[in-house]
Amino acid sequence: MNLLDSQRVQALLDRAGAEPQAPLDSCRLFHGRGQCYPGREHIVVDFFAPVILITFFAEPHPDELPQLLDEVAPIMAELADTVVVQRRYLAGSPNEVVKGQLPEDWRARRGNITFGLSLQGQQNLGYFLDMEPGRRWLERGAPGKKVLNLFAYTCALSVVAVAAGARQVVNVDMSKQALARGRRNHQINGLDKRASGFLPEQILKSWSRVKKPGPYDVVILDPPSFQKGSFVASRDYAKLIKRLPELMPGGGEVLACLNAPELPEDFLSELFSEYCPGAAFVERLAPCDDFPDKYPDRQLKLTHWHLPAA
Repeated sequence: MNLLDSQRVQALLDRAGAEPQAPLDSCRLFHGRGQCYPGREHIVVDFFAPVILITFFAEPHPDELPQLLDEVAPIMAELADTVVVQRRYLAGSPNEVVKGQLPEDWRARRGNITFGLSLQGQQNLGYFLDMEPGRRWLERGAPGKKVLNLFAYTCALSVVAVAAGARQVVNVDMSKQALARGRRNHQINGLDKRASGFLPEQILKSWSRVKKPGPYDVVILDPPSFQKGSFVASRDYAKLIKRLPELMPGGGEVLACLNAPELPEDFLSELFSEYCPGAAFVERLAPCDDFPDKYPDRQLKLTHWHLPAA
């Protein structure tokens, strides 16, 4: 039995064959974490040309890695030359290059936009594939708008917004290193420097500095579910929501993201009802097709809210 979904592997090869000269978008090839593939819940496989990244969330059976390498061989023959294995079940989530050589300038690709990637002792590369519905939402809603991107990390959403014609995006994150990578992401895409700003702030303690560049037309709330000493979603998300009216007194659109499987979608609805009752729920964005999940309420939750003018 195949470990991977052979149809997804073939679909990638078909896309490459249909437009052989066109660069391929980065994508998730296999999402075992969604529990739709019994016995393979610990396996995730991503494609960031020319690299295939295999992530194990639990110790694999000795036969699993050799079998995965056999199953990605058709992709390796045409589209990739490197395989990296990340072992999330070990302390520090170590990475190992098991085939080929990691490119010095390794990037995720989305259409004509690229994003720098890094494996330097980190779990996350710097680009989240499952945020694609949010990127599409922002692409539609950002043109001509002033956007506040809270917990910006490497500013991928800002790159998408500026490329789509946002008037300005203000990126806020407590990590100066992450914002430096975000600034670099704007530079490698040749985007107007005047259209983006970067504030290294601990958000919950810096509302006056976050508010100062406003008012904003679009606000993105994309906090970590748990960041020791900084943010705990179950405790701190309410503090973000109750600030929305002062951040956007003229009203606007809010993308509220929640990546906490243990918290249901109703968690956000209840917080908005209590702390920002004027906001109207518009929709929960449909999840990315590359991330099937047996339990939708455990998936990344991307919700759109409309806040009327004060």
